[in-house]
Amino acid sequence: MTALVETLKGLPNLKLDRAWLAVAIILALIALLDPGQFVPSIQFTLQQLLSTAPFMAFAVLSIAYLKASGAATVIARAFEGRETRMIVMAALFGGLAPFCSCEVVPFIAGLLALGTPLSAVMAFWLASPLIDPPSLLITAGALGWQFAIAKTIAAVGMGLMGGFAIKVAITAGWFTNPLRPREADGCCGCGPSPFSGKPHWTFWDDPARRELFWSEGLYNAHFLLKWLTLAYMLEGLMIHYIPAETIAGLVGGTGLFPIVLSALVGAPAYLNSYAAPPLVAGLMEQGMSAGAGMAFMVAGAVSCIPAMTAVFALVKRQVFFSYVALGFLGAVTSGVLFQLWLSLG
Repeated sequence: MTALVETLKGLPNLKLDRAWLAVAIILALIALLDPGQFVPSIQFTLQQLLSTAPFMAFAVLSIAYLKASGAATVIARAFEGRETRMIVMAALFGGLAPFCSCEVVPFIAGLLALGTPLSAVMAFWLASPLIDPPSLLITAGALGWQFAIAKTIAAVGMGLMGGFAIKVAITAGWFTNPLRPREADGCCGCGPSPFSGKPHWTFWDDPARRELFWSEGLYNAHFLLKWLTLAYMLEGLMIHYIPAETIAGLVGGTGLFPIVLSALVGAPAYLNSYAAPPLVAGLMEQGMSAGAGMAFMVAGAVSCIPAMTAVFALVKRQVFFSYVALGFLGAVTSGVLFQLWLSLG
């Protein structure tokens, strides 16, 4: 018995994964409450995962290469030169950066501490959670390239809108000292900024970078698999149990109200850029308008819990509320413009 206890103590602490736990609970509830739907739910989830598999594979390999080569260091160049140039470059790089909102927190904290204009930082911060190469591919797989490209444009557009809005506000005398008195830690313990040093494109000639490539690849493969499994399972249940007329009645149509309502509902929801597309696809199949789907997805990504926590811990209250307001306004605007674009096409 003593030997068993000592062995267990020597094992690493195992954290219960919330995504897989949610999948297990959902399957258990289906088996208990509606056994006839158990096998169809699994079949639907597997079919959707197989259809998305090529996008997942390319996403996993690309993000592993970007991390192993240190390509993120290129993003630091966005914060050089005049303020207007910084805003534009920060919005563009934010729409391409392969990092979650947590991973950029140490970088942004350092930039603000060094006196980088809040306008450029806000442009990057608004654009970054919305899209990156892996989520672009996942969005294209679930909703089509038209939606994926529109979301990318929305990410850059929101970055530009937020950056220049903050620039005007600073000119008017607001946000003179955006940082809180104490320095905040990253919301996921990501450690030092990944934006230092120079990229090493031929990473395979460096053993440490090769190891990073494989570890990042395996991590992201598991990350995508668990969230997409949960998302596709929820999508199947939504299609099966929620009447299409209910969704269409609330967020269907082409008016402004469904878009605003979708942004309001999406804002407090925890929707990362990988789980959201399948859920939005299910809602649109049930009658949600494309504009409402865009607003729902954008609002959920910008105001996700880790991003909100990081912003609140790092900057003063007026900056935080400006971030939330700009995110909501950007989500509604993105939805309206996307719906208008589709109607004109």
